[in-house]
Parts: sequence; C-alpha cells; structure tokens
Amino acid sequence: MKIIDKKYIRAAGVQEALDIARHNNRHARFIAGGTDVMVNKQQGNENSEVLIDISDIHELKGINVGNEFVSIGPLVSLEEITKSAELRKLFPALCDAARSVGTPLIRATATIGGNVLCENRCLYYNQSEWWREAVGYCLKCEGDICIATGGPNACFSELVSDTVPVLVSMEAKIRYYHFNGEEKYVLLKDIYTGNGVRPRLISNTDLVTELVIPANKGFRCVFNKLRLRESLEFTSLSSSVSIDNEGKIRIALAGVDPKPVYLETHKGETVEEVVKKLLKLSRAVDNDVFSRNYRRDMVKVFIEKSYKELGLI
Repeated sequence: MKIIDKKYIRAAGVQEALDIARHNNRHARFIAGGTDVMVNKQQGNENSEVLIDISDIHELKGINVGNEFVSIGPLVSLEEITKSAELRKLFPALCDAARSVGTPLIRATATIGGNVLCENRCLYYNQSEWWREAVGYCLKCEGDICIATGGPNACFSELVSDTVPVLVSMEAKIRYYHFNGEEKYVLLKDIYTGNGVRPRLISNTDLVTELVIPANKGFRCVFNKLRLRESLEFTSLSSSVSIDNEGKIRIALAGVDPKPVYLETHKGETVEEVVKKLLKLSRAVDNDVFSRNYRRDMVKVFIEKSYKELGLI
C-alpha cells in the first residue's frame, strides 16, 4: 500500500490505519466522531499534524453478545449504546451513562471509543489560545505551573468520561494495537496514568479494537452524574456502583481525579467507611465550575443513593 502524505486520510481497514500511523511517526491521531478533537483543534489544544479517519472501518463497529462476554466496537455511537435492547437488558447503567453525554446530536456522532479516550479537562486549560496566553500557560500546555493549584509539579486535569466509571466498575477490558502492531488486552482501569498531562498509556496512534465486559457476573449497577445542566455539560462528578453475583462491590468515580477513582469493597463496610476511602483516593482541586468541597460532599450523596437503589442499605 502506498501511503500519501496528507493532513487528513480515511483508512479502509485496521492494518491500513496502523500503517498510516507508523508512517507519520506519532505526529498523527485517529478520529471518528471528532466531537472533542475538532473543538480542541479550534481552541489550539490539539496539534496533531495528520488526522486518520477510521469511521469507515467496519470491523470496529457492532455489539456482540455472548454467554460470557459482551464485545463493543469502539466505533459504536453513544446513541447506539442507548438504543441497544441487549445492552439495556444486561447493562442498563451503561446506557444511562451514554445517554448523559452531551446532546442528542453529539450522541449520534460521538463513539464509545472516543468517550473512553476523551482528553482530560480543566477550567484553566479548555479555553481559547488567546485566553490561555493571557492567564499564563499551564503544565498541560507546556507551561511551568498548575494554574489551579499554583504548584509546579503536577497537573490535576480531570477524567470526564461518563462511560468509564460504569465500564471500570464492571471490570471491562480494552483491546488495542500499538502503532507498531503489538496487540494488548488489559483492564480498562489500567490504561489511565493519573498524570493530568499524559493521562493515558494509550497514545493517539494506538488503535482500539474492542471493549469487553463480562456478561456472566450478574452485575447490578447504578450511575449518577453531577452537572450544571441536564444536557451538554461535561461531568463534574460521575459515579458508578456495581455489585456482582458473588456480592463483591466495585465503585468508580470520574471528575474528581486525573484517572478513575476505583475501590473494591463488600457489604460489611458502611457507606461512611467507603466514602472515607474514596475521598482519600480522590485528588479533586478547584478547576471545575463546582468547588472541590462541593464535589467531595456529593461523593457521599451519590454513594448513599446508589447503595439504596441496589438495596445495600
């Protein structure tokens, strides 16, 4: 295959997409829905030299339900997630999370793969180029200080994916190819670094091929989201609490740390004990429309609400 040097290339298959990424030596990124990437390009927060459009790759689409696992292609739109009768039956919380994202128009375009890999956000970073220049560049845009904390060592931009907490709380795995062709299959929670500047181990030229959720663990799960408006807004706190058929409880939070806050617990621990552990793991700072203290207070509200819905208290 001859690879032509362009700024925008449509790939017809997985191997072609990887070949194009390899040819461009990490100066590229994959794009499908583009609901965040194109906005970030307009704001100057995204500077990849080449966009590789993978939206025509059929093998990255579709929902496959088996006895033990459910496989979701990364190009499945969030709207498809919400309308899937099989997912609504098995994982209603995932459908709730997908429905909470953006607006109907955005959900019709945005993909589950893009939501899982969406860039971390911060009130001081997700602004126009001239605004960031005026206030001073932060660690996430090659500055030397975190504007939110005043510290020089760490960026606390927040994971704002709504589907990630649900997927993580149900032990989802992710399969992807490194741009050099090496295949990896790991727990979804393990791809997040906790570093706000480089929040994922998966790079822009690594290609996700599927998300896999266990279908035989009898998960019951509750999702909650905090935001200013009931549509459009990115999350300020998303929570997912799940319990499997063995009684193991898994909790995941987004919006209060650069990575998903994750905790495994059991029925013997009280809500107060669980919340105390979650807050110790959370590194929320004042870089959101809601204050750090308010979001931390809402962690208890959401956990208590979820426990009641699941019949745990």
